Amino acid sequence: MAGPSEDRTAVDFFRDGRVLDDPYPFYEALRDKCPVSREDHYGVTMVTGWQEAVDVYNDSETFSSCISVTGPFPGFPVPLAGRENDDITDLIVEHRDDIPFSDQLPTLDPPTHTNHRALLMRLITPKRLKENEDAMWSLADDILDDFLAPGSGEFIKGFAAPFTLRVIADLLGVPEADRPQLLERLARGTHGGALGSAEKSLTKTPLEYLYDVFAEYVEDRRREPRDDVLTGLATASFPDGTMPEVGDVVRVATNVFSAGQETTVRLLSTALKVIGDQPDVQRRLREDRSLLPNFIEECLRIESPVKGDFRLSRVPTTIGEESLGAGCTVMVINGAANRDPRRFENPDAFDVERKNARQHLAFGRGIHSCPGAPLARAETRVGLERLLDRTTDVRISEAEHGPSGQRRYSYIPTYILRGLTELHLEFDVASETP
Repeated sequence: MAGPSEDRTAVDFFRDGRVLDDPYPFYEALRDKCPVSREDHYGVTMVTGWQEAVDVYNDSETFSSCISVTGPFPGFPVPLAGRENDDITDLIVEHRDDIPFSDQLPTLDPPTHTNHRALLMRLITPKRLKENEDAMWSLADDILDDFLAPGSGEFIKGFAAPFTLRVIADLLGVPEADRPQLLERLARGTHGGALGSAEKSLTKTPLEYLYDVFAEYVEDRRREPRDDVLTGLATASFPDGTMPEVGDVVRVATNVFSAGQETTVRLLSTALKVIGDQPDVQRRLREDRSLLPNFIEECLRIESPVKGDFRLSRVPTTIGEESLGAGCTVMVINGAANRDPRRFENPDAFDVERKNARQHLAFGRGIHSCPGAPLARAETRVGLERLLDRTTDVRISEAEHGPSGQRRYSYIPTYILRGLTELHLEFDVASETP
């Protein structure tokens, strides 16, 4: 990333492609400098310490989530210079709708966030998650039948992506007849009109497509309630008893579909990368499946699927020992906090039995902690169980990624997500399926 004589903290984290492959030296250099420090290129305050990150996540009164997915780009709609000693809460309320993705759950602040999250939790109930997990086993086997047959394959497109899409389609109760078309269109990346409607000439983004699909579902179930998951979602009310607008319900459903699928794909690919790269870990998991839950937590710690989350300070405040003015863009870097040596011993090493692995911040903390965390854990555990059951050995493809110790991996080019673009595997298929 940077030469031995270079200041690693001077690298442009948001634009420099060298940080994509291995951001951890940059994180370490920042944390060694100070666990809360201002980067030079866009004036973002970077939080790399575990305790400092937890403090920010837990303080929604001081830190607004309005820029959680945009950060410094494009920035706040009006200049905030000169307001460092003010309370800018009213400005945030006034200009919130001008910020990209302002209608998405991660960007909402209380009380709106409280209402919308409560709506979401009416969907992700323990009972529904249990029903969903029961279906995962057959979904995993169905995809593995084709994926494992050749003895090698690209894991993300061959298993992780279709598996997570089908699991979430099942969770949301998408009708069986609609699933093939929905999943095929999402896999293409651009889409025509909603299911059940005439094709439109203009293409839509996946998010726009999902809006159309679930708007039809919600409107239909409100007209004609049925005994299904979509009816429960369409007829759920806010905590005060009021009925949400169709658009509010649609945004909750699409947030589950899009956000949950992408991050779980990255978690699964990290898990298989570790299994393929570390034969001793693979052997231990095959011999003792009780290690799988902690293995998954360590995968989340070592490679957080979400690199970080942004906040905007409403008032002058302090993080750790650093003073911030109002209107400061803060990035809580999960991937750095998860390797803070003050919290995790020997943090760069993968330890399948790490005692405090679950203290990672991959799912955030506070009011915005990921509501889909139980789903992601269950999907990953079921997927790994069936892969281990149906193979006797899994290896990284040396033809595609190079020999052990000299691997070549490519990561998605974004400062928000951390994950492989491809993972080519070779495997020995078990003669009998348990």
